[in-house]
Amino acid sequence: MQPKSRGSDQGDLFRARLDQILNRQHPLYRLANAIDWSVFDREFGPLYTENFGRPGLPIRLLVGLHYLKHAYNVSDEAVVDHFVENGYWQYFCGFEFFQHDFPLDPTTLVKWRKRIGPKGMDKLLQVTIETAKSKEYMTERHLERVNVDTTVQE
Repeated sequence: MQPKSRGSDQGDLFRARLDQILNRQHPLYRLANAIDWSVFDREFGPLYTENFGRPGLPIRLLVGLHYLKHAYNVSDEAVVDHFVENGYWQYFCGFEFFQHDFPLDPTTLVKWRKRIGPKGMDKLLQVTIETAKSKEYMTERHLERVNVDTTVQE
């Protein structure tokens, strides 16, 4: 089933919005506003079916968690744990208000990676690099040397 769109809830009337309490110069805050998240909705939206099963998780949440997982070199479990502790991570993943609960089970990330496949992960990397280049967060000098990890785990 398609991911639900999150609308404002009246219960949020007295809660502080993340964009009002976070430092707007923080790199993750700036990157969250620089990425064209609709690219991922168009790319991965067709992988969801309507009226079948429970509603999917927001695509931005899944993409954001995968970016953070790789950027900070942490496991699926650690990225979900850190999400609850870090308002910048929550803002990056598209939340308006601070979340006190885990957004998903870490195994959901594994299932989603299988769903989008290697081409989907390549698209994630491509959009990230294009955004970094367009905002001049990355220069040609950054591309001169590439490290490749060939470690294989069981």
